Amino acid sequence: MGRAFQNRKESMAKTADAKTKVYSKYGREIYVCAKSGGTDPSGNLTLRGLIDKAKKDQVPSHVIDKAIDKAKGSGGEDFSSARYEGFGPGNCMVIVECLTDNPNRTFGDVRGCFTKTKSKIGTQGTVSHMFDHCAIFAFAGEDEEAVLEALMEADVDVTDIESEEGRITVFAPHTDYAKAKQALLDAFGELEFEADEIQFLPQTHTPVEGDDVAMFEKLIDMLNDLDDVQNVYHNAELPESA
Repeated sequence: MGRAFQNRKESMAKTADAKTKVYSKYGREIYVCAKSGGTDPSGNLTLRGLIDKAKKDQVPSHVIDKAIDKAKGSGGEDFSSARYEGFGPGNCMVIVECLTDNPNRTFGDVRGCFTKTKSKIGTQGTVSHMFDHCAIFAFAGEDEEAVLEALMEADVDVTDIESEEGRITVFAPHTDYAKAKQALLDAFGELEFEADEIQFLPQTHTPVEGDDVAMFEKLIDMLNDLDDVQNVYHNAELPESA
């Protein structure tokens, strides 16, 4: 218990250009999700969660609808997922998830971000074994035992459950995402999820201090500025004033 999680760090959408980047990333992710799992959110729980998340991040409905309509057509862009791993400033561990239609370009772009910030990109598996790949659901509630019982009845391999300040947070293997979400909806009706996603959670944290703090933030900002990058995860522990 008491296991904290942190949402992915995204560049703040303060400018029209930054907002366009955020919309583009959601549009691409929704398109790929709908293309692979079906365009009906009621039958594709991953898509449903993604749409809810996009709305919370104030992505316009026309961006969401356009991505789904695009997925309904034949052909279209052929995006594939790619994951890059390495060590950032202060020897912290970094995982970068991408959706790309040109893996060679994307790898070059991501490697450039690492190189320009005195970081080191590695091969797949370099640091991911030090993270847990988890499905995470957080929602208002206090009856931890009822939640655990509902999940166990659905044969969900629950990793952890937190109950704190009127919020319950469930951790499960990423492979149980759809099963866990359906079990929660079946047991408790329409829940308002504060968190509904799959993340890489670090098993340990690495303090990043001094000059490495600015370099780390530069790395994260550069990665988030790349169109192909969807999520950036890390185990850096920054000074509170950073």
